[in-house]
Amino acid sequence: MKHRQVGILTIGHLATDINQGALPAMLPFFIAAYDLSNAAAALIVFATNMTSSIVQPLFGYAADRFSKPWLLSAGLMLAGVGLALSGVFQSYVWILVLGMVSGIGIAAYHPEAARLVNFAAGTRKSTAMGIFGVGGTIGFAIGPLVVTAALLQWGLRGTLVLILPVTIMALVMASQFSTFESLERKRNRNLRTSKARDLNDNWIAFGLLTMTVIGKSILFYALNTFIPIYWVIGLNQSKAAGAMALSIFAGSGIFGTLLGGRLADRMGPKKVVVSGYFGVTLILPMLVLISDVHLLTLSLIPIGLMLGTTYSPTIVLGQTYLPNRVGLSSGVTLGLGVAIGGGATPIIGRIADMYGIWFALASIASLPIVIAAFALSLPGSGQVANKSELTQPVEAG
Repeated sequence: MKHRQVGILTIGHLATDINQGALPAMLPFFIAAYDLSNAAAALIVFATNMTSSIVQPLFGYAADRFSKPWLLSAGLMLAGVGLALSGVFQSYVWILVLGMVSGIGIAAYHPEAARLVNFAAGTRKSTAMGIFGVGGTIGFAIGPLVVTAALLQWGLRGTLVLILPVTIMALVMASQFSTFESLERKRNRNLRTSKARDLNDNWIAFGLLTMTVIGKSILFYALNTFIPIYWVIGLNQSKAAGAMALSIFAGSGIFGTLLGGRLADRMGPKKVVVSGYFGVTLILPMLVLISDVHLLTLSLIPIGLMLGTTYSPTIVLGQTYLPNRVGLSSGVTLGLGVAIGGGATPIIGRIADMYGIWFALASIASLPIVIAAFALSLPGSGQVANKSELTQPVEAG
């Protein structure tokens, strides 16, 4: 594995996703400054995230056809500058537009970066992708802290602080363009060899995999949204206890992402994906069958851990199923599939409004069984491509 390149792309992922994490924390300041309704504020997040998710496969498709490492720096700058300027322009329409500009930048960075992580990973693709994923998770987590401190210190113009991390990383990325181009050339030479020439894209397998991504996204967003609400309303706990429960769930997911990458490189990505979803199938019902708060809190650790283990193996499987369209695959598994799943959260919220938060969580308790069934139907990586060609180390230069 080319550790330097994977590390730089991971830190770039962190810098990019600082902006995704920062946006929700900016909403209370926009509401207070411009007297926005909750719906108008939520529309900013929705427009930004949907723009990013829908456009990502298009950038992935473009990256497969005309890979340009400069997209990494351009994506970083758009992601940061868009949100940074939203505190300067005193207009709701401009905030909305600039949020979408940021979403386009986020969409430009992810598929190109995920392709290059795949090429630089050598035989440890899932491990490298897990590291890459954790970078984004950390960025998402520190984004609210960074922007809130800046806004409290300097008012709305404090959003300009978001320019700093993306500018630094855009310059670092620019210094690596020649190395990234070498990775691309080496990969193309591998694909032109006699063995790799016969690699075919398996769209049926990729479609099944996309269904698992959508299912996991529904599950993750539902838990991420309703765990603190359930702790406060359903279990009569404090808001602090609800926030702590969510932090335990999220933190376990980070460790799971790293563990899943390592296990997938040893056992194969399909085995890890299937095991993760079957594990969640066994433990998730505890959330609605047990009333002891301490046991419920402990149950969040294996749930978050096992969901996290499926992250990098899923992306790597998608890249394996579409060996000639690694960027497109990354755009779907990182963006579009996640957006479709996340769009189900308001439906679950409606169920909670009508029947209660307990019933809403109970309605998703059996979802991992469906996801696991899709995962079981997936072919292993060795069944769809010449694995030695796809996983051989790629040396730069």
